[in-house]
Amino acid sequence: MGFPGEPPRRQPYNQPDASPPRQGDHWFDASPHSRAPEAATAQGAWPPQQQPQPQQRQQPPQQPQQRPSQEQPPRRQERPRRERWSPYDEGPRSRRPIFIAVGAFALLIAGGVGLAMLANSDSSTPADTASPLASASSAPVPDAPADKFGYAAARTTDPLTLTLNEVFRNKKIKIGGQSYLMTTRRADKKCGDAVVGSKLQKALTGGKCNQLLRASFRDASGKIIGTVGVANLSTSKGAAAVVSAGTGKEREEYIKPLPGKDAVTKFLGTGEAFVGEWRHGHYVVMVWFQYKDGHLPKKTEVKKLNQAAFGAADATVTPALESRSLTGKRP
Repeated sequence: MGFPGEPPRRQPYNQPDASPPRQGDHWFDASPHSRAPEAATAQGAWPPQQQPQPQQRQQPPQQPQQRPSQEQPPRRQERPRRERWSPYDEGPRSRRPIFIAVGAFALLIAGGVGLAMLANSDSSTPADTASPLASASSAPVPDAPADKFGYAAARTTDPLTLTLNEVFRNKKIKIGGQSYLMTTRRADKKCGDAVVGSKLQKALTGGKCNQLLRASFRDASGKIIGTVGVANLSTSKGAAAVVSAGTGKEREEYIKPLPGKDAVTKFLGTGEAFVGEWRHGHYVVMVWFQYKDGHLPKKTEVKKLNQAAFGAADATVTPALESRSLTGKRP
């Protein structure tokens, strides 16, 4: 059979009358299992150039039994090596898996190098950004004032003035399931012009009031009408002084009601009303609510006016001031 990669051996020349060779003779004869090449000669010589001349072929063949035992077999010359087919060598097709394997291995190596570089870059990123993050987190963050009203405790931490849209934005509001309509609004820079009473005016001036915003409302039935206002003082202490000036049995210090041009709120300021003030940091909230006809309300009616006044303030002024307490800025 031969070893892998070894070219097939040539078949021996078959002579009908020839006897089997003795041991030691024809060591270079091919294996009987191999194919005979087409260029084989009658005497079994390997290279074509060793074939006998035509005149020698006409000589009678030598009888094998008359060959002396000491006769040496003709020395075989080395045949020029040439590529031959072998089941263990399929030519270019057999190398294709090798090329594919080598290419895949190279891709794996390149991928491993890329992943390693990516891992190094990722691992270096936190180290590079650790210092800025640490410095940012360690930087002191300004805390809100310790006052319960936060930034709204004073104008220094809440410097921006209020706006009508910030405080009285919605024209329709709901209070306890009851609908109210805003009929008019106004902003005054001279706070004394928007209040009644000398003590109250003096307190606003001493507290450096720089604005007083008002808006008027009516309920759906047209029976309850009122005005809500907010004054902007410099400090919480100045706001507390304004609230104190508005107290008293006679209630001669109060916000001036703002009449509307409609058929209901135009009666604001005539008759008896529920009035009041309270502080939110450096702001003062003021209310005036009455019945349209101005009659003196009974206890049950005072309760309704009270609910309407605080409800209107909570639906308009209070959310704006609470936002200022948290941020010190306009929402």
